[in-house]
Amino acid sequence: MGILDKHKFLEKNATLLLAGSFFVVTIGGIVEIAPLFYLENTIEDVEGMRPYTPLELAGRDIYIREGCYVCHSQMIRPMRDEVERYGHYSLAAESKYDRPFQWGSKRTGPDLARVGGRYSDEWHVDHLTNPQSVVPESVMPKYGFLTDRMIEGEYISDEMGTHALLGVPYTAEMVENGQADFLAQANPDSDYDGLLERYGEDSVSVRNFDGEPGVSEMDALVAYLQMLGTLVDFSTFYPDDSR
Repeated sequence: MGILDKHKFLEKNATLLLAGSFFVVTIGGIVEIAPLFYLENTIEDVEGMRPYTPLELAGRDIYIREGCYVCHSQMIRPMRDEVERYGHYSLAAESKYDRPFQWGSKRTGPDLARVGGRYSDEWHVDHLTNPQSVVPESVMPKYGFLTDRMIEGEYISDEMGTHALLGVPYTAEMVENGQADFLAQANPDSDYDGLLERYGEDSVSVRNFDGEPGVSEMDALVAYLQMLGTLVDFSTFYPDDSR
């Protein structure tokens, strides 16, 4: 049987073709993935990285639920045009607590990896409520309803516990105080000292994000957006500790 005959036989036999395709894909996957287990710097530890606070975690859930990731990536590639427009290229360590991660290159809207602190809370609320009032050419839908959806974070500790099982370094104290920290971060008049001790005084913003009483989904989403890209001090960052 010649090569052409063998190829024709393989194409006509669906089971054999499927098995062969699976074998080829498996070999290719092993070749790509296996070396990563032997590289110590696959995900470089970067000073400043921490798990999401309970309010930020809830905001991230809303971000995913509303499909924000469909139009906005969170992955700045090390290319001159991207770095000049968005900021320092993204580090793998910045996504090590993300499940699922928000990488990608589909950008109907701009990349959000460095959006934290770039705009005021009021700007974000206005933009989410009526995007066209801030960016006239925007095709983004309106999310003003988030301000009317009040949340108490009653299940946030359960979610944090699940993330802890998957390797996110939430301590037992963080999980136990999940709901209290959730409510405290959106209320500057609360006792939030414990929140700052657990997550870092210099990396956690405590304020009424949407300017309205109570904690809303808008508070959580804005808290998440205002954190993105702010944890790593790139003025002191040296890749691979090369100093």
